[in-house]
Amino acid sequence: MKIAIVYDMIYPFNIGGAELRNYEIAKRLAKKHEVHLFGVKLWKGPDIIKKEGITLHGVCRYKKLYSFSGKRTIFEPINFAIKLFKPLNSEKFGIIDTSSFVYFHCFTCKLVSILKKTPLVFTWHQYWGGYWHSYLGKLKGFFGKIIEKSVKNLTKNHIAISQTTKKQLINEGVKEKNIFVNYDGIDMDKINSINPIKTRREMYDIIFVGRLTHQKNVPLLIQSVGLLKKEFPSIKVNIIGDGPERKKLESLTKGLNLEKNVAFTGFLKKQEDVYKEMKSSKIFVLPSLLEGFGIVVVEAMACGLPTIVVNNEMSASKELISDRYKNQLIVKNNPRSLAIAIKELLKNENLRKQINKEDKKNLQKFDWNCITKELEEYYLNIIKKWKTQQKQN
Repeated sequence: MKIAIVYDMIYPFNIGGAELRNYEIAKRLAKKHEVHLFGVKLWKGPDIIKKEGITLHGVCRYKKLYSFSGKRTIFEPINFAIKLFKPLNSEKFGIIDTSSFVYFHCFTCKLVSILKKTPLVFTWHQYWGGYWHSYLGKLKGFFGKIIEKSVKNLTKNHIAISQTTKKQLINEGVKEKNIFVNYDGIDMDKINSINPIKTRREMYDIIFVGRLTHQKNVPLLIQSVGLLKKEFPSIKVNIIGDGPERKKLESLTKGLNLEKNVAFTGFLKKQEDVYKEMKSSKIFVLPSLLEGFGIVVVEAMACGLPTIVVNNEMSASKELISDRYKNQLIVKNNPRSLAIAIKELLKNENLRKQINKEDKKNLQKFDWNCITKELEEYYLNIIKKWKTQQKQN
């Protein structure tokens, strides 16, 4: 197969769930197939480069990814959609798989699909629906919803990275038979090869890893620590990541007199360093209200950490919690509920070990090798159906 995978951001030049998924899958597919990644040029040198067997196409540059408020700009994704047409249309692919977000380039992919008579697949990391109003406001959010609704009708081939996203698509009118669930994954071998930081005198009690954006809901964690400090004066929290909310979070930490308890480590370039930090901690907390999957949850589990998530209908991370411990590890979106869950885990090392043992039973299905094999079979099936339809037409 000759495969085109499209998304404006490309790993490892930008770190995020969608770009990580694309890259991890692409480098495994590239062992047997010809794989091309199309996105914004985030590197120096030629527009087209080779990396781990993948051909990377930088179709344009972004002046900035986020606006001053930390939200996606509109005009740059439109520019990417326009600039994408020429390089994508210049070659003939067996299949085009594009991440649906940030939507505009999906129309370009549809046009190329028609012109080149190539099957088109959309990968949905999440379906926002009503969240658009919270993200962009009433007027702009209205147009966001319209564009999202339009995109879902451009193809019959949809990949959802979680059951939650699948359910959202079905609720929006996509037929269940047209949705293939293909989870995100982790590199089990890499994680197992990493050791904790031996030079550290004390483990962190809690760790968070992620972009410091509004939907990650990190203030909830900090407020919970404010409650816990009364009983655990020396409680230690490690917040790894960066983003537009960092200054607000640091200000909140100072206001609650938690500067000695909460460390802002910032962004870590090497994933291995993130795993070291996880393995040097006791509990992982992801208070996010919006997660299409939550790769970081599975990574934390693989590092041996019990993981607490927030119960919100738009967060698929709660799918990843073992049924046996859902009542203890899926909490309400309030500081007291999260603090109670953290307290129970901090006081009960045996419980942490039991949860880790239960999590490891389910981790193998999230290995990138398994995920890629399932996706490869799906691609081949879509191409086969497409060719049959073309002959009938």
